[in-house]
Amino acid sequence: MTKRDTKVSTSRIGALIGKSGSTKREIEEKTGVTLQIDSEEGLVSIEGDDPVGVMTAANVVSAIGRGFSPERAFRLLDEEDMILDVIDLADLVGTTRHLERLRGRIIGKSGTSRAQIEDMTGTEISVYGKTVAIIGLPEQVEIARKAVEMLIQGVPHENVYAFLDRKKKEARQTMLDYYS
Repeated sequence: MTKRDTKVSTSRIGALIGKSGSTKREIEEKTGVTLQIDSEEGLVSIEGDDPVGVMTAANVVSAIGRGFSPERAFRLLDEEDMILDVIDLADLVGTTRHLERLRGRIIGKSGTSRAQIEDMTGTEISVYGKTVAIIGLPEQVEIARKAVEMLIQGVPHENVYAFLDRKKKEARQTMLDYYS
């Protein structure tokens, strides 16, 4: 029996449980684990016989805890190569105002910047609290992370989009070379 405990913000417990427990049930069914959720403390215990199932469930729980909707977090279940990467902004910012500015740069006006990065990398991105979380395949996550880091460092959005465009073309060329 493998067991893992993880903490989730109490404001995200409702999303984790879902309507009448539907999200919790779906995680349990798809990964073969049992979830014990303490909604007062935000503590989630994940137990199961299959260590991979426990790890996968822990990633889905963390993703929901990091602000992803259950539907988007379930991408971690769809493909075994999917990963969750979390960038902690807490160490990078001195003030709340600085944090808000960074979050604003990453999200962009009406979410355009985040959507553009998601679109060009095939990832899902959640900016929640003091973190930026990314779900995708390892190489996609690596490129999306680099783009987010560029924005954090103050690189102009146009340059970040140009970088993403270049990476997308490189990936396409690699694919063409592979199949020719």
